[in-house]
Amino acid sequence: MKFTKKSHSCVRLEKDGRTLVIDPGGFSEPDAALGADVVLVTHEHPDHFDEGRLRTALEANPEAAIWTLRSVADQLTAAFPGRVHTVGHGDTFTAAGFDVQVHGELHAVIHPDIPRITNVGYLVDGGKVFHPGDALTVPDQPVETLMLPVMAPWNKISEVIEYVREVKPQRAYDVHDALLTDLARPIYDRQIGALADAEHLRLAPGASAEL
Repeated sequence: MKFTKKSHSCVRLEKDGRTLVIDPGGFSEPDAALGADVVLVTHEHPDHFDEGRLRTALEANPEAAIWTLRSVADQLTAAFPGRVHTVGHGDTFTAAGFDVQVHGELHAVIHPDIPRITNVGYLVDGGKVFHPGDALTVPDQPVETLMLPVMAPWNKISEVIEYVREVKPQRAYDVHDALLTDLARPIYDRQIGALADAEHLRLAPGASAEL
């Protein structure tokens, strides 16, 4: 499987000529969802979900479809009947050759005064990849490659490190990193790499790796 890091929390997975994209939001490249056979959206926040960009991708590929939670699906279903699928914790499905399990229910706490919204994570191909969205959800099965939300208004580095320790992946790639400056990246690399008990990796937007 080929993994391509896009800006912020968006990733592309490719195998057997098919492409799955997760969270092509407003902090990612405008064409991040183009060419996708499957798009997964973890939640409604604009850095993960950009309605206009998803509409463009679905119009460009009449066979493309989206799996997401209800708050996002409700905004797209009328325009693309039969192509927008609503999922929640515990659901499983296969799309374009990718086997997906849904884990998690709520976004991490930003502040006690801010109501929590729904958020789901996606476990792809039996644990090959797990993308938790904006939560520190721990799947109930082993994870090979964790997409690690490394910097967000709702987390701190100690929580990030403990999350990797709890999930116990073979490797963790940084995502949710658009707010992290180049000046601070070495600090995160050093501390997570030394303490998280997993191989800690980072790709520049547009770079790829084989999983």
